[in-house]
Amino acid sequence: MRILLLTHAFNSLTQRLGAALQGCGHEISIEFDIADSVAEEAVALFRPDLIVAPYLRRAIPASIWRRHVCLVVHPGIVGDRGPSALDWALLEGAAEWGVTVLQAEAEMDAGPVWATAKFSLRAAKKSSIYRNEVTQAAVTAVLQAVERYAAHELPTPLADWPGARGRLRPLMTQTERAIDWQQDDSATVLRKIDAADGFPGVADSLFGIPCQIFDAWPEARLHGGPDAAPGDVVARRETALLRRTRDGAIWIGHARREGDFKLPATLAFAAEAAQLPDAPLAGWARADHATWQDIAWEESGSDENAVGFLHFEFYNGAMSTAQCRRLREALAWAKARPVRVIVLQGGADFWSNGIHLNVIEAASLNDGSPADESWHNINAMNDLALELIDSGKQITIAALGGNAGAGGCFLARAADLVWARDGVMLNPHYKNMGNLYGSEYWTYLLPRRVGDQGARDIMRNRQPLTAQAAVGTGFSDACLAGDAAAFRTDVARRAMEIASAPDLNERLAAKRERRARDEAEKPLAAYRAEELAQMRRNFYGFDPSYHVARHHFVRKSLASWTPRHLARHRDLGWTVPE
Repeated sequence: MRILLLTHAFNSLTQRLGAALQGCGHEISIEFDIADSVAEEAVALFRPDLIVAPYLRRAIPASIWRRHVCLVVHPGIVGDRGPSALDWALLEGAAEWGVTVLQAEAEMDAGPVWATAKFSLRAAKKSSIYRNEVTQAAVTAVLQAVERYAAHELPTPLADWPGARGRLRPLMTQTERAIDWQQDDSATVLRKIDAADGFPGVADSLFGIPCQIFDAWPEARLHGGPDAAPGDVVARRETALLRRTRDGAIWIGHARREGDFKLPATLAFAAEAAQLPDAPLAGWARADHATWQDIAWEESGSDENAVGFLHFEFYNGAMSTAQCRRLREALAWAKARPVRVIVLQGGADFWSNGIHLNVIEAASLNDGSPADESWHNINAMNDLALELIDSGKQITIAALGGNAGAGGCFLARAADLVWARDGVMLNPHYKNMGNLYGSEYWTYLLPRRVGDQGARDIMRNRQPLTAQAAVGTGFSDACLAGDAAAFRTDVARRAMEIASAPDLNERLAAKRERRARDEAEKPLAAYRAEELAQMRRNFYGFDPSYHVARHHFVRKSLASWTPRHLARHRDLGWTVPE
């Protein structure tokens, strides 16, 4: 069938659904829901057999749903209605939740049910639940709904669905999200911030200044003097602020001041944070208590076949200049450890998305230069990638348990092996951000894996890759278990097998010889210089496309058009198949 995806944005859910539907043989085109007239035009051009709406912020116009079957993906159980479905479930501590595929009708979320899928609801950030459990359940339910539609079945009226227990609930207000720092315990504070993570955040204040707060983590040890009261900000660590609660403390990783955009908390409140005592961790090893730790090292196995795991949990996968430098320092330290295999574990939701566009944009807030900060950031990413490429004493593995994009994909490819969890989406290209050329030694790393033509196709087409497709192209080496816990277990087992293999020394010797041959043919410094010459034009040249695209990305500007590589029906040569 021809299926039109009508969506607010090309987010991870839309990408997964598009890939899954294409994998079933359907022809997919995408249109951003910008205005009724634009959506109507897309339907007229594509003439879809079915419309699927994975992510909307407003109702589908009646001019469309009255004439076409439109399947709406709702992140709630059957009967749940309203725009804050997942927020309420997390705030109220629901044990189970789900995704329901409804047919669009006049009343929001009240149409007949085509399919549903349930999942256990873990205590986690809303954004993490959405990217993982909600996305997986949505793929399952949508594929079932599409199959039923293709078989000419009919949906079940909501009132007739057996055991429906959801209910209509309104948009959650900031009054209902509000934290009472004098009365709420740490678990309650965490739950409130988690239920608003990603968007809209919890309206609060830091240092007496109104803001939205995001990205909370527990702290098991008390900080601050005897006079510290609930609500007081008592310490800082790297990008996070520590705030006392009634029964302990939590770390706040990100904040957005009124009129600004989301930033690491210590950058959003730089002057105030500078006055706080620092609470550093001792070294890179995983702390022995619950705390916020963005880079952590663990080892497993005996001295003869030890494996090291380098975790780095950076919010939304963005890596600032300082974070790249710290991670490079940690990697250099890890390479000096008595380990034979190093696994770069990355974060749970994102492995890496490359340079930190929000921090770069923030340079303009203090009369700085976003171009200069972009230059510093890309060079720090390159230094990190070089540290990983130059690792002749260990086999290095990038274990992608979360999504990766742009420079993060090529940082992963700097490792000897790339293993991705089934369900992960990769976007190994740069051009969507104002026609960036990209660096991280991609001109060396990518053609070696996929060939010159394959590299050109990946960069030009700007399409996401599933974990399975990435193996098929040669970009990745393996697609492992989709369950997060099973993935970690599988990674650890495979890494240990490599570390204990009798031919490991020969394998390492061959790795060093191959790198020496490559260096003799063309030094890595030459690849870097050529890439950075292009990047300098992006950052400092006459074409402002990168700066304009970054500005709109950071400030969440509404899309004014759908990129042509997504909206196939808008290609000049498009004709409706007979």
